[in-house]
Amino acid sequence: MTIHAVVTGGGTSGHVLPALAVIEALVDRGHPLESLRYFGAQRGVETRLVPPTGVPHTFFDVVGLQRSLDRMSDNIGFFPRLLAARRRAIAMFKADRPRVVVSVGGYASLPAVLAARRLRIPIVVVSYDRRPGRSSEITARWAAACAVAFPDSPLPRARHTGAPVRREIRRIDRTIDRRAARQRLGVGPDRFLVVAVGGSLGSAGLNSAVEKLVRESASDSTLAVRHVVGDRFLADVTQRMNDIITTSGGVRYDVIGYDDAIRDVYAGCDLFVGRGGAGTIAEVASVGVPSILVPWSGAVPVDHQTGNVRWLADRGAAAMLSDDDVVDSLVDVVRALRIDEARREQLATRAHDLGDLNRRGAIAELIDEVAQRG
Repeated sequence: MTIHAVVTGGGTSGHVLPALAVIEALVDRGHPLESLRYFGAQRGVETRLVPPTGVPHTFFDVVGLQRSLDRMSDNIGFFPRLLAARRRAIAMFKADRPRVVVSVGGYASLPAVLAARRLRIPIVVVSYDRRPGRSSEITARWAAACAVAFPDSPLPRARHTGAPVRREIRRIDRTIDRRAARQRLGVGPDRFLVVAVGGSLGSAGLNSAVEKLVRESASDSTLAVRHVVGDRFLADVTQRMNDIITTSGGVRYDVIGYDDAIRDVYAGCDLFVGRGGAGTIAEVASVGVPSILVPWSGAVPVDHQTGNVRWLADRGAAAMLSDDDVVDSLVDVVRALRIDEARREQLATRAHDLGDLNRRGAIAELIDEVAQRG
């Protein structure tokens, strides 16, 4: 079968999930799954997330560049691995000749992008941060088109297509799906459900703020908190909060490392607390979830999360807290929104309006246009 598109990028779930969303959008446009490929990294989270989907895939032995001075020695193998992976990608492309290569960013995208450039296969860059990352800026120079999530993107040949969002998220209807989602989460209809997610790796600061919320609400039998702490923090948070987790009669508090039930979370929560990664912004908008968003101040090399969150917050579609304020302010903001149903509904409605383009699959349309032009 002729290969229609190779979608490449990875290393973290923030790249892998958009890549899978792009592949789903292409399948929804009628392309057989067998005509699509995913290229990622052997050391990335894609090795866990991609195989269960049935998407044909290849993982390259590549690593990211380390920016910290104490890890510079780790960069010794970067270029040899990259060149070997590029040669492998060139050989695969010569055999299969994909019509288009789609990059969602990250170091894992480099072998396929460099191979596509060498063989003059058209490239589409998918950029979902308001301020594009360095890899997107570099790759965009060679791209036939850039599919961007925000209308004010500085990338060349940009088309505002919205962000790639997984099919299961795009199709959520909170009115219809809420009851069944909460049943699967084990949360009764009489509890106000707050879900806090610190990104795929977790967040120490956000975890501290949520722990404070839970402790100050320990006796509240009408509150449930589902706390996704990140696998690296799971043991420590569980130990610190064990007395609350095991207490019955008060707040329901669930601690999770990584949440595979994110569809039910979006459908069933009353309030979502999260970071400002592009994937979170796209999903909150696509579903229309009332949210409190906390941009990660350590995002490098540019503070892209603040720009992402401001796109919602400036339009009344999310509440925004800074990293510096979250521990002191989260309890008050959650409590204020809890008693203000009209405000929560306003946040949800405005977010949903902004997510309209995400739900249409416009990215797949652009990819097909570029593939047809050749």
